[in-house]
Amino acid sequence: MDREDILLVMQRDVAKTLQKPPEKRQWGMLIDTRKCVGCHACTIGCIAEYKLPPGVVYRPVIDQESGQFPAVKRSFLPRPCFHCDHPSCVDVCPVGATKKEDDGIVSIDYKKCIGCRACISNCPYGARTFDSGAYYTEDTPAVQAYEKMDFYEYGKRWNRDSKHGDVVSSARKCNFCFSRIQKGILPVCVSSCIGRATYFGDLNDKQSLLCRTMVNNKVYRLKEETGNGPQVYYI
Repeated sequence: MDREDILLVMQRDVAKTLQKPPEKRQWGMLIDTRKCVGCHACTIGCIAEYKLPPGVVYRPVIDQESGQFPAVKRSFLPRPCFHCDHPSCVDVCPVGATKKEDDGIVSIDYKKCIGCRACISNCPYGARTFDSGAYYTEDTPAVQAYEKMDFYEYGKRWNRDSKHGDVVSSARKCNFCFSRIQKGILPVCVSSCIGRATYFGDLNDKQSLLCRTMVNNKVYRLKEETGNGPQVYYI
């Protein structure tokens, strides 16, 4: 009980990293699958944070089953955007709507995106989805107001209350909660995780809890053979 919650440690790490210029940062994530219980709190927290519509998901949790009865094992794999070092989604965008920021975050400019979905097809991790403009409460007496509320991404305010809005008909994905970390607040998937399975911080800060945890464990990355260089690691 006398141990400090790791969320407080990571919060300080984020504040420390924000003192550096963006080009000196490298935001990354570590997910300890041994701690993940498949509660989907991260998924739901993300949906609530960004008012995500039907068909759009930033933080799915993949439910996996292995082995043969009776020796069957069930495990869970949270899968955000991997914010790759060499993102294949960037090169295929014909209008330059998606790019890699100085701090390592791969972003989407909704005002430029033309909805061609080339980036969705070229992401080896299936981390991108498409905003068709749908609402959960369509075909009911009234579309509920909470689905039309403003939300914040990439430090900007957005609204979906229009079939012709900037966000509708765009590719969408996890952005490491850019708007939150710019204010020194942890990504919502990190703070909502009941098992404290998700670590976040600056991969360039070897004293951060993220890096210290990586050094003390055997970590791996998904589909390294693609050459994308994902910045999300797993235990």
